[in-house]
Amino acid sequence: MTNLYPLRFKTIFKDKIWGGSKIRTVLGKDFSPLPNCGETWELSAVPEEPSVIENGDFSGMDLRALVAKYPAEILGEKNFKRFGTDFPLLIKFIDANADLSIQVHPDDKLANERHNCAGKTEMWYILAADEAARLNVGFNRKLTKDEYVDYLNKGKILDVLHYETVAAGDVFHLPAGRVHYIGRGILLAEIQQTSDITYRIYDFDRKDAKGNKRELHTEQALDAIDFNVYDEYKIKYQAEDNIPTNLVDCPYFTTDLFVLTDEVELDYSETDMFRIFMVVEGDVMMTTNNKSSELLTFGDVVLIPASVKEVLFSPLGEVKMLEVYIP
Repeated sequence: MTNLYPLRFKTIFKDKIWGGSKIRTVLGKDFSPLPNCGETWELSAVPEEPSVIENGDFSGMDLRALVAKYPAEILGEKNFKRFGTDFPLLIKFIDANADLSIQVHPDDKLANERHNCAGKTEMWYILAADEAARLNVGFNRKLTKDEYVDYLNKGKILDVLHYETVAAGDVFHLPAGRVHYIGRGILLAEIQQTSDITYRIYDFDRKDAKGNKRELHTEQALDAIDFNVYDEYKIKYQAEDNIPTNLVDCPYFTTDLFVLTDEVELDYSETDMFRIFMVVEGDVMMTTNNKSSELLTFGDVVLIPASVKEVLFSPLGEVKMLEVYIP
């Protein structure tokens, strides 16, 4: 078996019409020479833009190539059988300096039929939010398709959306089909299926630098939308120190939160799956398989291959980390 190790990647920066500066000022990631940065792709196997490894013996190789070479060692046997050599998750940070478009993502069935790719179920962990910042998840009333179209055509779609005022630490799960948008003043971590398919419903009539409005996908979105209303949209959780607290558990990924105040040693000898750690507060030393330690700081993302069985985290002060995996 090859000697795999925790993998870190070069950040992919993306300027957006709604992007701002918090990727630099809060997360400490320099996106120059871009004028702004709306999102970063921290771990990507999207065919057109795979992440490039920046540490160790595989430095310079992209994630898709490495998984193709060592699929079971990275993904684990079960995930290899399920996904082949396609790494199934995309990890991002998003900075909304202005409201994003109202949008929806197709599920696996629809995305496969239309785009020959996976659908997009995702989740958000709020890192920072301006006072009174809010986002949209779902509707505030159950709609028929015809009622939805009527609100959209009359320019009143905002009236039937459900809004949540947010603060750091808030969590939202967005199954494919749930209408949503991130409001201005919010910085968040996003975990999603490996898919870049978005149907834009409404874009607040804004124009780009050339005076053009962005494309809408009104018809495509109709068959993707879940028109139901749900009792809760924000995830309720109570974190305990130094043990995993489950945030989201769905068919596409599981995400746990670690609040570290002391050393935590994780033993994966009885499991066979990759893990992704995202540092969402503080700094922590990571040691794997009793080898040299490595410092992870706020905003760092690391992929632990399935073949790595021992991970020790030693926090430097209080640390919060998201652990993401597919059991």
